[in-house]
Amino acid sequence: MCGDDAKKHKVLGQRLNGSQGMRPKRRTGISVSVKKCTNCQLIYSSPQPIPFDIQDHYGIPPEEYWRPEYFNLSPGYYAREIKIAKEKLNFQNGMKALDIGAGIGKGMIALKNAGFDVYGFEPAAPFHERAISKMGLDPARIKLGMIEEMDYDDNSFDFITFGAVVEHLYHPAAAIAKALKWLKPNGVIHIEVPSSKYFVQRMFNLYYKLRGTNYVSNISPMHDPFHMYEFSEKSFRELGKKLLFTVDSIEYQVADILLLPRIFHRPLKWYMKQTKTGMQIIVWLKKN
Repeated sequence: MCGDDAKKHKVLGQRLNGSQGMRPKRRTGISVSVKKCTNCQLIYSSPQPIPFDIQDHYGIPPEEYWRPEYFNLSPGYYAREIKIAKEKLNFQNGMKALDIGAGIGKGMIALKNAGFDVYGFEPAAPFHERAISKMGLDPARIKLGMIEEMDYDDNSFDFITFGAVVEHLYHPAAAIAKALKWLKPNGVIHIEVPSSKYFVQRMFNLYYKLRGTNYVSNISPMHDPFHMYEFSEKSFRELGKKLLFTVDSIEYQVADILLLPRIFHRPLKWYMKQTKTGMQIIVWLKKN
């Protein structure tokens, strides 16, 4: 992200190509090294495993991810993000929006209902098909493919969203640079990504270390959910210097804790909120 020399980066440990459990030494599989940039705190795997076909990662039918109720669009879906985007844009009806990684199209529908002129694309063929056949999206407005394959006119969009997308991309800086070309001056980009400072993850890494292993719980480049990167606030601020965008605002999200007993949830959530060490970072960028 920041262009720092990878030779100086810190090796955090190893990551298996599946769940590691509490005793990863007893698991078998392939592992990759997990590294951390000493300048911008970006966490990534080295080497980066790449599938023969992207559908090997994302070609699973949506029904295997969610219950049928997921296809119902609730009135409040994506409402908070739309409200923030409108405030930052000084919104006028008909402003153009692009949903990168549109899934089954619920975000596109919510944006359309909020007055945006909406387009999008999705790399997973089953999701793209359901967006059209089940959610009723216009095929002319939602394309199938990766961001590397997409092309739109420069300065086309007022608002671009990467919801839970950038951590899956092999070249996140290049993807953001491409999106910035499509964005109008003073346009806004919304990004949600996993945090490299997630407290619960650090606890698991400490546990692995105390057990005498060199494993870490960061990222998951070879198994679901196929996260290639974890980001810090500085990752985006350093990239902004290169790509000439401004980090307009940053939020830290404390998500549900799934792997620990419930008794720990409330105090840990309070601590993570106070220390900005929750699972997610929500970043709002503005084109200079």
